[in-house]
Amino acid sequence: MVLVVSEEVREAIGAGRPVVALESTIIAHGLPRPRNLRVALELEEAVRREGAVPATIAVLDGRPHVGLTGRQVERVANEDGIRKLGHRDLPLAVACGASGATTVSATALLAARAGVRVFATGGLGGVHRQWTATQDESADLGLLARTRITVVCAGVKSILDVPATLQRLETLGVAVAGYGTDRFPGFYLSDSGHPVDWRLDTPGQVAEVMRAQDLLGVPDSALVVANPVPPDEQLDPDVHARVLADALRACEDEGVTGQAVTPFLLDHLVRHTDGASLSANLAAVRGNVRLAARIAAAWAQA
Repeated sequence: MVLVVSEEVREAIGAGRPVVALESTIIAHGLPRPRNLRVALELEEAVRREGAVPATIAVLDGRPHVGLTGRQVERVANEDGIRKLGHRDLPLAVACGASGATTVSATALLAARAGVRVFATGGLGGVHRQWTATQDESADLGLLARTRITVVCAGVKSILDVPATLQRLETLGVAVAGYGTDRFPGFYLSDSGHPVDWRLDTPGQVAEVMRAQDLLGVPDSALVVANPVPPDEQLDPDVHARVLADALRACEDEGVTGQAVTPFLLDHLVRHTDGASLSANLAAVRGNVRLAARIAAAWAQA
């Protein structure tokens, strides 16, 4: 089998102990060195403190790994040329012997293949602004529509079209619930300005929904648990609105299009908020990792 599951993760799955999948794009492409390595190790430790086993996922030399050693995490953090891999890229990376960090879609797919049911990330991809002209929609959505996994996230990045993304998730049959809130979070913001139809307040309630998915035999789709960044750690909403508007104008003025749009906007936000957007990003990820570990523990006790 091409998939390499670490001994620790394999033993935990076999024993029915909680496991949390973690993406590696934030390590290789989301944070500057050397902070990226510190955060990667911190997130794994946060999972362990909650009694679960971390399964950071990446592709190394053409082999998809579920659960990395410390040395492998260091490699993802520090090696030049690590690619960014969505799920469509996995066969290409395997066949070519390439190394890459996995996005939400690739992480969700590999985690599910390994038998890991809970996945923590920062935010999902979604429908891009001006979709009617560009048809630009993240592959995350389609993959989650056909993958049985629970994704704990802080909503979708606010640079995207949030209401259109929620509509697409509904159309695709992906269940969405706010955690401790009736509002859909906006990644940097606790509230995107849009409601959610369902609210869950405890890890046990989330685990009950996961059980119901299996008992009902509904199509294999994901459960999105939208966990807001704490209000005192979010990006100031006024600053967010002003800087995002400036970023969108700069994007248009400079003719940035396609896959270059998201990194351009995120970089603009970091530079023009004096790093406050990055701090909010990290606060969201830390909260999601802790919650995912608690959900995995509740799921393991079922």
